Amino acid sequence: MSPTPKVGCQTYTWEMLGPRWTGSTDDILDAIAGAGYAGVEITGAMIGPYADDAGAFGGALGARGLGLVAFGWSRPSGFTVPEAVPADLEAAERAMRFVGAFPGAVLSIGSATATREGGDTDAMIDVAADFYNRVGEIGRRTGVPVAFHASSHHGTVLGTRAQYDRVMRLTDPALVGWVPDTGHIVRGGQDLLGTLRDHASRIRYVHLKDAGADGSWRMMGQGACDMPAVVACLRGELGFDGWLVLEEESPEAGRDPARAVRLNREYTATILG
Repeated sequence: MSPTPKVGCQTYTWEMLGPRWTGSTDDILDAIAGAGYAGVEITGAMIGPYADDAGAFGGALGARGLGLVAFGWSRPSGFTVPEAVPADLEAAERAMRFVGAFPGAVLSIGSATATREGGDTDAMIDVAADFYNRVGEIGRRTGVPVAFHASSHHGTVLGTRAQYDRVMRLTDPALVGWVPDTGHIVRGGQDLLGTLRDHASRIRYVHLKDAGADGSWRMMGQGACDMPAVVACLRGELGFDGWLVLEEESPEAGRDPARAVRLNREYTATILG
């Protein structure tokens, strides 16, 4: 029997609303728990009053039967600006102390992103890969797993297969894992299952998200990502039994995030069995 992955929810669905979101972190946790998820990946933008109180956040999760899958962490530098590295490393140490209060939770570092016009994309990837490795060293010392999350959003320098392959070559597998995101892989023009297979050993957990062939974000099961095939590949072929974290960025989610993540959980229940 193939292993059954655990299912978590990413809070970016609410973050993308910007100032239109006027609720609280607790409201988000209530919606996630109410939809039947077992865990949460929260971002720095949505951690709210818990940012400096890991104990209180642990209590809030425990009261709802949730675990912390990961802390999604980013910086204005996009991790591609050499002179920003010292400050970014200090910030990484602080984030690591928070994540370290939740055994097994991953510090998920955002995609290498160009924050300046022009520039050599390969050189930016080199800077980011070195940064990922250095944070991975901190993680090894503190016992916190570290992974990077590649993106297809504006400015990313980790979108195409060649860029994925480059950052994989430049990062130490013993220090730095990978958070594949099905939607971002498809939007980058990649072969979804091929990319998962070729870099399977680096996977720490998986983002399930759907996108159309035109690059638009879609509700789960309504886009170009063959979710049943992804799940079959992960569970059967790759033997993956870690967290599947559902993330939603569609227009429907922008109108009602709680409903969107509930529908996603219901959809994945039909393909997980």
